Amino acid sequence: MARVVAFVPDLLFGSNVVGALRAAGHEPVLVSNANTLHEALAEADALIVDLTTDPAERIEQVRLSRPPGVRTLAFYSHVEADVRACAEQAGLDLVVPRSRMAREGGALIDRLLGGVGG
Repeated sequence: MARVVAFVPDLLFGSNVVGALRAAGHEPVLVSNANTLHEALAEADALIVDLTTDPAERIEQVRLSRPPGVRTLAFYSHVEADVRACAEQAGLDLVVPRSRMAREGGALIDRLLGGVGG
């Protein structure tokens, strides 16, 4: 079981992410703002970050807050391919469209962490 922090300010979608993570056997922690992100990451194995709003700011927040060894899965609006490129250049580990995150969230975290999970 991995502890996964989901930095998803959209609480409805965040609830869906949390549900998918629990179903995959992980321990999710949902945070909706940058103020709680750093503290939540202290014992995390992975981070999921929503880049659909304020992507440059969120990428910078992750860059500043992410401890070494915490793997990152980011999702973006499929119509903003430049966001994907920026996230990958910033060193986020896996960057996928929001629709793929909605369909495959638990499996994507398992892949990111090398099969850890339920």
